[in-house]
Amino acid sequence: MITERSIARTPVRPQLPTTMLTYAPDDTLAHRLDPRSKLAVQIGFAATALAHTGPRALVALTAVAGAILVAARVSPLEALYAYRYALVFLAIAPVLAALTLGSPWIDLEDGIVSARASYRVLLILFVSAAYVRSTPVRASRAAIQRTIPGKPGQLLGIGVALVFRFLPVLRADLRTIRDAMAARLGDERGAVDRAGTIGVLGLTRAFERADRLALAMQARCFAWNPTLPALAFSRVDYPVLALAAFLALSALL
Repeated sequence: MITERSIARTPVRPQLPTTMLTYAPDDTLAHRLDPRSKLAVQIGFAATALAHTGPRALVALTAVAGAILVAARVSPLEALYAYRYALVFLAIAPVLAALTLGSPWIDLEDGIVSARASYRVLLILFVSAAYVRSTPVRASRAAIQRTIPGKPGQLLGIGVALVFRFLPVLRADLRTIRDAMAARLGDERGAVDRAGTIGVLGLTRAFERADRLALAMQARCFAWNPTLPALAFSRVDYPVLALAAFLALSALL
């Protein structure tokens, strides 16, 4: 029987370094940018991607997304692997959109429209991957709190910081549970049984992590407005801000 204690004693097998995109210190162009500039580019890119659906617009957006990945030194294959679960839904959506309940049973036009929408979402995910890889968590919180004033900005900044820090830990816990099941031939059990075991143990770990996080925040006298890193625009930020403004304005054309 698989329990929390048995999982805790199970040695964890080494994982591949590209299991998930996280911040990695580097000296790329994206790392040198102010996080507010990168957030502006993300917003402008998402607005343009959702507004323009034509083939030429998709080609231009692909070039922009590729340049952003190069600027952050993020491999497209690494980004695809990190978003592999989202890719399943993006791939299924065009198939479901093309199916009809009557003749002709398959509507290629609806499928193509849905495929373009899925591709636009994929490009947005690529841009967000470059941001995550090139921006420290504290810098993201500082950018949000200094852009949105008052308690709403503080609450949003804290939420973003906790998600960036907490999500990789939960994913590591799920991998540990899965490896422990495989070591005890749990992978030979039914899919429903495996999913139920992973789900129950994963939720248990998540609640325990949340309790320990709350206790740690209290022990460290958690502050709503701590001393955050200083942010300042440099010369390389102004062309990026101009690109963000161009992308935002192009969404209105």
